[in-house]
Amino acid sequence: MRWSPLLVAALVTLTAPHAGAQSPAFPTPQSILGWEPGTDRKLPTWKQVTDYFTALDAASPHVQLRTLGRTTLGRPFLVAIISDSANLAQLERYRGIQQQLLDPRVRGTADRAQLAADGKVVVLITSSIHSTEVGGFLTPLVLADRLLRSPNAEAREILRNTIILLVPSQNPDGVDIVGDWYRSTLGTPAEGTTPPDLYHFYTGHDNNRDWYAFTQKETRYTIDSLYAPWTPQIVNDVHQQQANAGRIFIPPYMDPIEPNIDPILTASTNALGLAMAWRMIADGKTGVATNASYDQWSPARQYSLNHHGVRILTETASARLATAVELPLGLLGTARGYDARVQTWNFPALWPGGRWGIGDIVSYQSHASWALLASVARNRAQWLESYATLGDRAMAADHPWTTTPVPTAFVIPKAQRNAAAVQRLVWTLQHGQVEVYESSPAGSYVVPTRQPFGSYAKALLERQQYPNLAEYPGGPPKRPYDVTAHTLPLLFGVDVQPVTGDAPALGALAAPVAEPEYRVNGLSIKTKRRIAIYKSYAAIMDEGWTRWLFDVNRIPFTSIVDRDVRAGALRKRFDVIILPDQGALGIRRGLGGPYPDSLRGGVGDAGVAALRAFVAEGGTVIAFNEASEFAIEALELPVRNVLAGVRNTEFYAPGSLLAIEVDRSHPMAATLTAPVPAAWFEDSPTFEITDASRAVAVARYPVSGSPLLSGWLNGGARLNGKAALVEASVGKGRVVLFGFRPQYRGQTMGTEQLLWGAVLRQGQ
Repeated sequence: MRWSPLLVAALVTLTAPHAGAQSPAFPTPQSILGWEPGTDRKLPTWKQVTDYFTALDAASPHVQLRTLGRTTLGRPFLVAIISDSANLAQLERYRGIQQQLLDPRVRGTADRAQLAADGKVVVLITSSIHSTEVGGFLTPLVLADRLLRSPNAEAREILRNTIILLVPSQNPDGVDIVGDWYRSTLGTPAEGTTPPDLYHFYTGHDNNRDWYAFTQKETRYTIDSLYAPWTPQIVNDVHQQQANAGRIFIPPYMDPIEPNIDPILTASTNALGLAMAWRMIADGKTGVATNASYDQWSPARQYSLNHHGVRILTETASARLATAVELPLGLLGTARGYDARVQTWNFPALWPGGRWGIGDIVSYQSHASWALLASVARNRAQWLESYATLGDRAMAADHPWTTTPVPTAFVIPKAQRNAAAVQRLVWTLQHGQVEVYESSPAGSYVVPTRQPFGSYAKALLERQQYPNLAEYPGGPPKRPYDVTAHTLPLLFGVDVQPVTGDAPALGALAAPVAEPEYRVNGLSIKTKRRIAIYKSYAAIMDEGWTRWLFDVNRIPFTSIVDRDVRAGALRKRFDVIILPDQGALGIRRGLGGPYPDSLRGGVGDAGVAALRAFVAEGGTVIAFNEASEFAIEALELPVRNVLAGVRNTEFYAPGSLLAIEVDRSHPMAATLTAPVPAAWFEDSPTFEITDASRAVAVARYPVSGSPLLSGWLNGGARLNGKAALVEASVGKGRVVLFGFRPQYRGQTMGTEQLLWGAVLRQGQ
């Protein structure tokens, strides 16, 4: 290895080595960064983080650094494997023990008790997936330094009994996107604000909602290179939350829980989280909340709980990035499940208020992670025995812990109208460690539920029945933390059949399916339409997902920002303008507050006038979800949103899949292949046409009954017969209103075809 002068200088900075370790001195974080982690108004670059772990790899026998690949924007994606040097010398042996404990079929006649006695607890620590949660850039450095430098017996026990897979950032690009913006605004009114760009190039904050669809490189590195070979017993997922409630959240989670998760995992999550809270409070940390804010529902956030691993999410209070804030006790407020000014069983030690900065964030995060590691190392044998029990239960003839019926298998016929969607479904299951078999005789794929991750497959392939929870009897609905549906067959537009009793005979394990080549049903958009995608400086995730969809389909487009829209003459440049999901006020007004004038103002009145001219001159505007309300008002369409002003006690659908009836004779629907068209409904409008001579419904909700297919819906009768997708004529052009997100988080292949139909459609 050729070392840079910086690394050589760091390595000669003599510090006390780990007690008992026969190794040269290794660098402190300060020797690489030039300042102590947690210093006010200081954030590292990704190169500095990489340099630090590279130096540790060179100097310490307790660290192996690996690069798993390159990020979306080309940075190295790292994992540092930290353990006793004797363990690192036998990693393959311990990975083999891990697999034998996980799967009794692999275990064979091996002595389970002996495997548990010999094995190590594998702990995956993931940090800073959300890049404005900047403590996560620094806590991995502090934690690694403490593990290697602490002279006490507890540190040695952690290294001896665990194998730690430490991912310094799951979004290295965001480390620099946020850090560069922060450094550029120091000393200005914008200091401490979020960047005017998504901090993951495509997904922004949604990058931890990608954990069952695996659309992004960074997700796949963690899944393919860490989960698949190791299937860790523990995942410590380091996050930050709002500033004005508790100082840190640690599980137990709130209800509801995913019904397919083994209760052993729920109980062990609760036990470990409470043990961490106990230690933190005993060590003088206040403002520790448990059983609050976050639920245990979606596999998009709970991948490890669906894969035999406890997930300890910690959410530490934020500051203004690395700029401190002053928070008197009286200004603290409530979060779901507690009030930060009131002592309760799940919030027993009040934080008195005061100054809160990056040093406090790093201290709480690293303290919580250490409490986790110490508890796990101390109880190594119990964790491994429990892990083996989970493996045995997964292979039982049924899954008695689930609260929904358990089919024998799910059958996926190969002969379907959208072969790419079938391919993507199988690829997605396989990447989620699900065994998919060929049927015998051939003709279908078969997913048996009696397999190590059969419950995970069931969670993805069945329809969700989210409980109807209220804040209090007769009160408003209890808001879920995220969305309520994740049924892949409905999202992808694929026919999948559950089978009870005798399943089709299994043939061989299906060969790994190649990642699907994205194509728009063989249609060529490149030579037909000039496309623009509106990009707000408010950094809207739906805009990023829209760019991702066009990029993976290799469809050229131009991003246009507010000043481009205000400048007008749009028809000379474009045939189609897409408005991703964003509130009407946000589109019109844009960023405000302390941001520079060049980023403020939204499309404004000038932009509205320009869009009207664009459509009148023959252009097409396509609006997704809430952006439809902007289009209705700005372009004076003969359409109204029937849900405008309706209270959530009368109608509620927080991220659900709803049935739509599509007019397949309409040109936009010509290539639709989904056997059950399903709209992704989340804060969505629903339309009534007020002038049938100027607008037509391309898709409607059923005229009677509940349209709910998966998730949670109250007051569904309000949708009966109303329009979900409308095309309106304006001058020589048209406006297409999607009352849903047809490209939701890169997952809704079942409705993407309606988008392509809208983009391709020309003429009156």
